[in-house]
Amino acid sequence: MSVATDTGVKARVHPSPNHGQRAEGTAVDMVVLHYTGMPSAEAALQRLCDPRSEVSAHYIVNEDGSILQCVPEARRAWHAGKSFWKGATDINSRSIGVEIVNPGHEHGYQSFPEPQIESVIALVGDICARHGIQPWMVLGHSDIAPARKEDPGELFPWDRLAAAGIGLYVTPFPLRTGLLMQEGDSGQPVEALQTMLALYGYELDITGTFDLKTRQVVAAFQRHFRPEKVDGVADQSTIETLNALLRKLPSLSN
Repeated sequence: MSVATDTGVKARVHPSPNHGQRAEGTAVDMVVLHYTGMPSAEAALQRLCDPRSEVSAHYIVNEDGSILQCVPEARRAWHAGKSFWKGATDINSRSIGVEIVNPGHEHGYQSFPEPQIESVIALVGDICARHGIQPWMVLGHSDIAPARKEDPGELFPWDRLAAAGIGLYVTPFPLRTGLLMQEGDSGQPVEALQTMLALYGYELDITGTFDLKTRQVVAAFQRHFRPEKVDGVADQSTIETLNALLRKLPSLSN
């Protein structure tokens, strides 16, 4: 007997036991993209469906573009871990998690094949349309957990998703010499940088001190929005790209 998936995009069901109830009264308003970060798709699927692992995702997108649904969208998949975005900490209760097959930084990180990206665009576009998810709530795992995670990484083509109307994105400003802030610096410019990153959604205390956590958040921002150079140093390109992104937020653009 065939089982219908939640998405209108072609997918097949491969159930994982690793899920629970969403927090009462919590609507889905986020999509979080991951890479599997394992040597093979088979190993990743096995782990996401192993009750001992206590991890899962709603969808897996294979390199050939085929899609598996492992957890019903009505259920709370276990993909985000300890995370934060715009004041929320139970990200699993309010998000759809999409795992994209890629060995990741530990196993030979590589570009994402075209059929895979086409399927990600179709799937995430469908999810966003059905749940009314805003562009700035389509995120990478590294955005919501910058101290722990790097996925989907600097090779993920966020610009391709943006061209299809998915996610908030601006063309990164070019690298050049000039103003920069780095770990160990302090003062009003650092405070302003921390304020801007927190306004976008990142978890960051406004201290005026460029500490390790600030460096990790800057690197996460670069990984998503200025991937040409990911070093956690707030150079002119990073700051200008962040400013341009903030101007696209409705609450700050008026």
